[in-house]
Amino acid sequence: MFTSLCVVPLKDCEIKYFDFSFLSLLKLLFFYCFNPAQRTAVFGFTRLSVMSSHRTVGMRQLRVAVVGAGAAGLCAARHILSRPDTFAPPVVYELAEHVGGTWFYEERTGSYDNGLSIHSSMYRNLRTNLPKEVMMFPDFPFDPQLPSFLPHQEVQKYLERYCQSHCITPHIRFSTVVDEVSPVVTEGKGPMTTWEVTSGDKSGSRNTETFDSVFICSGHYSDPHIPSIPGLERFKGKVIHSHSYRHPEPFSGQSVVVLGAGASGLDISLELGRSNAQVTLSHGKPTLPFPLPYGVHQATPVEEIQEDGSLRFQDGSITQAQVLLLCTGYNFSYPFLEPARLGLEVQEHLVTPLYRFLMPPAFPSLFIIGICKIICPFPHFHCQVQFALAVLEGSVALPSRAEMEEEAQGEMARKVERGVQLRHMLKLDKEQWGYAQTLAQTGRFAPLPPVTQSLYEEVWRQRQVHPQNYRQLNYRLVSDTQWEQQELHAGE
Repeated sequence: MFTSLCVVPLKDCEIKYFDFSFLSLLKLLFFYCFNPAQRTAVFGFTRLSVMSSHRTVGMRQLRVAVVGAGAAGLCAARHILSRPDTFAPPVVYELAEHVGGTWFYEERTGSYDNGLSIHSSMYRNLRTNLPKEVMMFPDFPFDPQLPSFLPHQEVQKYLERYCQSHCITPHIRFSTVVDEVSPVVTEGKGPMTTWEVTSGDKSGSRNTETFDSVFICSGHYSDPHIPSIPGLERFKGKVIHSHSYRHPEPFSGQSVVVLGAGASGLDISLELGRSNAQVTLSHGKPTLPFPLPYGVHQATPVEEIQEDGSLRFQDGSITQAQVLLLCTGYNFSYPFLEPARLGLEVQEHLVTPLYRFLMPPAFPSLFIIGICKIICPFPHFHCQVQFALAVLEGSVALPSRAEMEEEAQGEMARKVERGVQLRHMLKLDKEQWGYAQTLAQTGRFAPLPPVTQSLYEEVWRQRQVHPQNYRQLNYRLVSDTQWEQQELHAGE
């Protein structure tokens, strides 16, 4: 294709040279004719422009740190490595000795040998509640011979294969804990932000390195949320969070109150019931519209633990139990960040303001990947990462800090008006598809195929009607717009 060398004068900047294709040159000229306000390049502070383009003659590659080698971190590393003209190979920090994040099953609970809390919340018998045809990264399918609903071991193998296929392993620093991520702002011809990342390895040595951007991919399923229940200290049995639940056998024959009827709460209740536990599923949702197996019944929320250790429910009923199992979700926790310094407020269930649910407006070269809930995770990461890299490359021109803050706060305000509770502010659910489409259009990358949404919604319907049996179904993608249901396979 025809290329040209273009000289572009930028306001308050020296002349820069860009090597452009003919089409790119036309786009650049159009952009500068109709967007004069974008001529100032402010990397990592208020807006990014073509000054951060890798096509600048002599400009160095951008260095990116990735915190976490779970699915989101591997996705970030894979796409960074695919752009060697723009980015240096990433440095991926991983506190464990393996990839996979929460998908790596740990039989033990409590702490690692280094004293840090076990990260994974995986339990032994977990199977995915999304089919592999929806769950996969769009550019990396699962083995087609596998059933649609997978045991967690197969997802872990998939992530290991993804890591190997994209040669990510050499760039991961295992058994390395990130202690601090701090912005460093320098004044020159405009504010410039770099990031200092301080880490420590298992030998005890500490190291600080400088990066142009940081991707936070540490997940949000490792810091258990313990609800405030009056008299909880009076409970005479065992209190356990689902984060530390591994298998049902220790609870066989016991009376268990499971608090919370989300995906894990319902799944674990059914598993305990099959193992001869007497289960009370306590939750604040409408009564579940499907029959539960023998030994599992529903109750209203736990309101108080009484003096004798019994549990009183919201409807006034009282029961005794040997185990209180909290399936109450997780807190957002970023101990290596100083939120106030970044213009952020981190609460148990909310981080705000985040422009496009991704970046603090004050420092838009820091990206928190996968913070949203009720999403199709791997495709979601795929879109967020590519949008973030488009920002860093300069192909997405960001609004000012004030405009980004206004948009983020406006989104929260609209949810409040709809009656959304604070702890549900980051749930996307049906809004995830429009969100992914917006990222793709703005970042100029291929959108998710429509079949992803279509099959996701079909499985959601099946799960509401057949919560014990929907995983028996198999699916096959026919095209980007069509799927088909295949024969049942034996077993649950």
